[in-house]
Parts: sequence; C-alpha cells; structure tokens
Amino acid sequence: MFCSVHGHQKTAVGNRVKQIIAVVRPHLAETVLEAIKRAPLEAITVSEVKGYGRQKSYLDEYQDTEFSEAFLPKVEIMMWVDDSRYEETLDKVVTAARSGRIGDGKVFTMPIASFQ
Repeated sequence: MFCSVHGHQKTAVGNRVKQIIAVVRPHLAETVLEAIKRAPLEAITVSEVKGYGRQKSYLDEYQDTEFSEAFLPKVEIMMWVDDSRYEETLDKVVTAARSGRIGDGKVFTMPIASFQ
C-alpha cells in the first residue's frame, strides 16, 4: 500500500521502508550477512560487483602495470528494511563491514517511494 501523504511505501504493519545498499569487500560479505541474519528485512539481494573509490589514487601508482585500470571486486548487498528497525540494521551492517582500512566499501541509504 502506498502512502500518498508522505510519499513512502507502507509495509503490512503500516510503517515506511528504507533501502540500505552496502558495497563491501568480498571476504566481509558473509560477516555482514551473518550480522543481519535476524534483522526484520522486507527483502534482500546480493550481487558480485566491481569498482573503486578513494583507493583509485593508490592504483594510479601502478600506472604502467596490469593493475592501472583495475576495478576491485566487491559484493553489493541491497536490503529493504522497515523504518522502525532501520537504524539498528544500519549499525549492524557498518560494524560488520568496517575494518578501518581504505577500500572497506560504502553504505548508502534512501527512503523508498514504492515497494511491492
């Protein structure tokens, strides 16, 4: 059911839904998935992706090697969670994925206008 007043999708319980997109190191993906295993997710998808962020300047140091145009392997975990449990789920994702080193990944969040 769509909430026309706030422009957000309502779940069966009547709350809004937010999307969390976590792009993490492959070896940390299982840790993140284990951390959110009991989270009340509406839905989840997991994909293997490639890309780079701030560590691109590090890759530029190897300009004349096979790594100069490298995209690093990552795992993208997209999840949709009830607004009331959003902060709790986000904290679990960030805690599980953070090693403190450059290249840990990114976490994006957004409200969902339509969820069916």
